[in-house]
This record gives sequence, structure tokens and C-alpha cells, in this order.
Amino acid sequence: MSGLMSLGLFLAAGLSLLAGFPVAFTLAGVALIFALIGIATGMFDPSFLGAFPNRIFGIMSNETLIAVPVFVFMGVMLERSKLADQLLQALAQLMRKIPGGLGLAVMLVGTLMAASTGIVGATVVTMGLLSLPTMLQNKYDPSIATGSICAAGTLGQIIPPSIVLILLADVLSNAYQQAQLTMGIFSPETISVGELFAGALLPGLLLVGLYMVYLVLVAFFKPTAMPLAKHVPGQDYSLWTILSLLVGPLLLIVAVLGSILLGLATPTEAAAVGATGAMLLALKQNQLSIKTLREVVYQSAKVSAMVFMILIGASLFSLVFRGFGGDEHVQSLLTNLPGGQAGALLIVMLALFLLGFILDFIEITYVVIPIVGPVLLAMGINPVWLGVMIAINLQTSFMTPPFGFSLFYLRGVAPPEIATSEIYKGVIPFIVIQLLMLGLLTIWPDLATWLPNEIYSG
Repeated sequence: MSGLMSLGLFLAAGLSLLAGFPVAFTLAGVALIFALIGIATGMFDPSFLGAFPNRIFGIMSNETLIAVPVFVFMGVMLERSKLADQLLQALAQLMRKIPGGLGLAVMLVGTLMAASTGIVGATVVTMGLLSLPTMLQNKYDPSIATGSICAAGTLGQIIPPSIVLILLADVLSNAYQQAQLTMGIFSPETISVGELFAGALLPGLLLVGLYMVYLVLVAFFKPTAMPLAKHVPGQDYSLWTILSLLVGPLLLIVAVLGSILLGLATPTEAAAVGATGAMLLALKQNQLSIKTLREVVYQSAKVSAMVFMILIGASLFSLVFRGFGGDEHVQSLLTNLPGGQAGALLIVMLALFLLGFILDFIEITYVVIPIVGPVLLAMGINPVWLGVMIAINLQTSFMTPPFGFSLFYLRGVAPPEIATSEIYKGVIPFIVIQLLMLGLLTIWPDLATWLPNEIYSG
């Protein structure tokens, strides 16, 4: 009976989310309703709810999570600095004589935005507003243009320093410790944000390289889909101008990412450096004012409050789910699947992919990963490799028609003459590249584990 209650809890939460209720309050509210039903029927031990205040205190005192608001501030400030706009204009004019040069410029700027902001929605919307009109004016095929923007925008999932990776590192670290305790290891190891950043770096850059190879091939074999960009009078940028625009964000990325990877700073300290650097870049672009600072602080507080409210709601949800023995049922299900470790991993990745249609990465990270993570890690799966696979899997889900989040973001800012079917058509090749990347990681796990081992093995 408790198994049915845990399944009902999950289904009720999913249906409530589909109905459009706020995520954080849905998770907490549904959990409390089921807990009260369970207490009334004698199927739920109320002492589980007694652990909830300790969980909230754990969230408040989690040093890793302190980095989230600061990284959000950095990303929003960079978005308001108008640096992406200038970079895109400069790179487009510099590469206008290269076949597909505008598409490559969009991908490069999208990669820099992803590495600097780590916020998928903001990147897709910003790149859509900045680059889509320019690409359409230059007679780019609408599907190629929209597909490139969606692909570039979702790189924020996997290119460090990514907020997704920070949250995943925190959840996977807890799941890894829980898995080791289950296995009788009472001095459990952890994984750090730096390790997951290092693990995601090579796959992320390889993914960008594969995207650009695809664009070059399209420009070569189908030049009418990606014609040469037109010269814009008054926008003659020298190589020195390009370098002066690039040096700021590149130094910012190196300072933030390098300090974390080399162990010179904690994620929170590195985020503070990044936030300061973002303000200096905005000042250099003459975009920093009291009004801008007020807007950035407000937006950062709004996003951070959403993240932490979801985290608190998810903590209560997982407590109640565990109180009904849901974690034991999940463990029994996954361990008894045919195919052992590979079969369990395939089912979990497929479930995460489908959940990515209806849930944001924050809900999936804090609701689903704590349930399935300990089971997979207890089977001997490397936590860094698993984290990178989950990030790329969700990135693929967010681009897949008809429910991918990045498609909705771009549809919201695309001109009415761009058909939704064009957007769907444009992302298909990039989805194939994503799946290829997942296949490469499955065949060669060292793509994700080599760099962390080199940096942290000593």
C-alpha cells in the first residue's frame, strides 16, 4: 500500500505541475496532503516531518549554494552590459567573407554567453533578440538560424561555470555519500563543484566544436542556406577591436573557472570575483548605473528566491516520498531491471529526458536526482561522469520538439513570420549531435573523467 502512496505522490505532483501551479508550493503542498493522509491511515510516520527544519537549516548553511545568487548576479549583469551585442556585430563583420561566418559568430558568442552567464533562458532570449533579425536580414534559412540560436543558448547547461552544474554537484555529492554509506563505507568521499566543472569542460568544448563543424558543412554544401553576411557601413571592426572586446569576458571566465579548478577559491569566492568583473565590464561598456544595478539586484533576488523555494519544497517532497518507502521501491525497481547497471542507467536517462519536457532543471535536480542518484552510484557509476551525462541529457531534452523549453523561449521572441515548424526542423541536427555526444561519453567515459583525475588525483 505504501508503494501505491509513493507512486500517487509522484503522479499528483506531476499533474499539479502540468495544471500550471507554482512549482515550489506544488511540491510542498502535495507532499503535506499525502503526509496527512498517511498519518491518518497509519501508513506514514510523522517523525519524518520532524526532520524538515534540519533540512532547511542545512540549505541555509550550505556553502556551495551560497554561490548561486552571486553567479546569477554575474550573469544578469553581463546580460545588461550589452557586451554580447557588440561582440556579435564585430564578429559578424570580421567573418563576413567566410561561408557561414554569421552562423559561426552566433555560436561563438553563444558559447561565451553560456560560459559567462550559465542561464539557459536568458541566453536563448538574448541571442534570439540580438542575432535572429540579423541572420534573417542576411537571407539565412530560418530553420538554420533558429536551430543555431537554440543550440548556442542551451550550452549554458554544460559549459562551466554553469548554475546547473553547481546545483548538480551539490545533489550528486549528497547522493554519492548516501550510496557509500549504504555500501558500508563509513568514511565517504564527496565530489566538488570543481570536479564537475572539470568533467564538463572537455565534453562542452567538443560539443561546441561539433556544432561548428555542422555549420561549416551546411555552408559548404548548401551555401544558399547560409550566405555571406552583408557589409554594414560604419561597422568596420579591426582585429584589435575584436580582441579588446573578447579580452574582458575571456579573463572573467579564466578567473572564475581557473580559480575553482586550481583550488585557489571556493565557488562562492570565485562567483564574487565574477560578479565584480561583470560590473567592471558593464562600467567599461558605459552600462553601469544605479538604475541598472537596482534592476540587476532585483532580478538576481527574484531568480535566487525561486531556486531556494523550489529547493525547500523539493526537500519536503523527498522526505515524504522517503517516509512512504518510495526510495526503497525505486532501488528495488532499478536493481531488478534486466541489463544490470546499463539497464538501470538507460531507464533513468530516458525518464529524465521525458521529465525535461515538463520540469525545469532545478525541479529535476532536486526532486528526481536524490531519488535515483544513490541507487545508480551504489552500482559503481562514476559520479562526475553521471553528472555530465545528466547535464547533456537535459540539454537535449530542452531542445527536443514539441515541449523543449528553449523552443518556447525562442518562439516568444521570434518574429511571427517564423513558423514553429521551422524552429522544430532547425534543432533536429543539433539534437542528433547531442545524442552523438552522449554516445561518445558512453563509449569513452574518460572524456568526462580524465581532466578531474589529472587535476584532483594528487
